[in-house]
Formats: sequence, structure tokens, C-alpha cells
Amino acid sequence: MFFWQKKNRLVPVTPKNGSKQLTMKQIVKKYSVLICMFIGASLLVIATLLYPGGSLADKNAIGFDWSKNFISNLFAPNALNGMKNPSRAWAIIGMAFHVVGNGLFFIHMSQKMPSKHAAVVLKYVGAANMLFTFLIVTVLHDIMVTISSTLSLLGLFYVTVFILKTSLHFWKFCCVVCLLIFYYTLYLYGSGNWGLLAIMQKVSFICFMLLVLGLEYFTSPEDFKQAVPKAIQ
Repeated sequence: MFFWQKKNRLVPVTPKNGSKQLTMKQIVKKYSVLICMFIGASLLVIATLLYPGGSLADKNAIGFDWSKNFISNLFAPNALNGMKNPSRAWAIIGMAFHVVGNGLFFIHMSQKMPSKHAAVVLKYVGAANMLFTFLIVTVLHDIMVTISSTLSLLGLFYVTVFILKTSLHFWKFCCVVCLLIFYYTLYLYGSGNWGLLAIMQKVSFICFMLLVLGLEYFTSPEDFKQAVPKAIQ
């Protein structure tokens, strides 16, 4: 929208082609998931650079080793080598942005669902996941991992069911692969295979983040109009 002066007054003029310019509020709302994910990931990377050192495999290791350290190591007051952990504040703020982005994603996906039941489930999964995932950075880490992972799997399962009913073949493949990676990572966590889990945790984290961004910005309600499984309507 442009303005022209008429008798000392500014009068709004709508472009002739009828194009609409997004306001800053609309831009932030539209790209809220991307903004949260980008800020969250950036802060977590900064946190890894500030981590003093130490891992389950080597208490005397220097710095954050992506193949040996866990993301949860960044949230402890002290690093595993006994030094004060300056990465903690960065990691907590980064995780806060990340989980808000995840929650907004499920809420936005609920608005694309043709099934009211699925829409309600995804909306509550999004809201609850923001709470439980953020509590992972507290002393309730273990139980919160279980609850948050279960909620994320439930939400991703619902999304995958509807994606499989569409013609979005690329996203069908991505959803199934992401689910398998997620399940395998949880299996490693339950079996106590800490060595491989440290690697798969990051793989799962990155894959899920990319899937979230892909589904958020490259799918629309029209894609799901024919995707209404009778069993879960």
C-alpha cells in the first residue's frame, strides 16, 4: 500500500494490480516456525562451541564432541569434566525456541487436517509438547524424554497417516524415514547403547527439524482434502 498527499493529508492508495503487501506481524506469523527453528538451532550450535568438555566416553575430553556428547550435556550446571558450564544458558534458550517451533508446527498442521479428530489431537500434541519438551532441560529429564518422545511420535504418526493418503510422494518417503529413525533412536535409548545413541540423537534431531520445515512450508490444506481415513474421522 502506498500513500499520496492531498490537502496536507496522507491518503492510502492500493496498488492497481491488487497485490497485497504483508505486514511485519503477518510475516512473523507466517514464518514463525522457521524463525524459531533457526534461532533455536543457532543458539544450540553456539552452546556446543562454549561447552568446556567431557563425555561419557572420556571425562577429560576437550569441547563438545558431536559423536560422543549428548545434547543434554549442554544443560547441566557443570560439564562432565567438572568445569562450570557456560553453554547452559545458550542451550536452554535455544531449546526454548526449538520446542516452541515444534509446537507451532503441530498446531499449524492441525489447521490443514480435514479430520476434526486429527486436528484436535495435533493441536493438543503441539501445546503439550511445548511444555514437556522444555522440561527436558530440568532434573525431570528422563521422564520428560519419554513423554515428549511419545507425543512427538503420536503427532508425527497422525501427520504421516494423512500424508500417505495424498499424492505428495516425496513427503511420504520423508515421513516414513523420519519415523523409522525416531523409533530406532528410542530403541537405542531404551537398550542403553550410548555410543551409537550419541550419533543418532543428532541425526534424529536434524531429520525431524528438516521434516517440520518441509511440511510447514511445502504443504497446504488442499493437499489433504482427499486424505480422510474413515477409521480416524
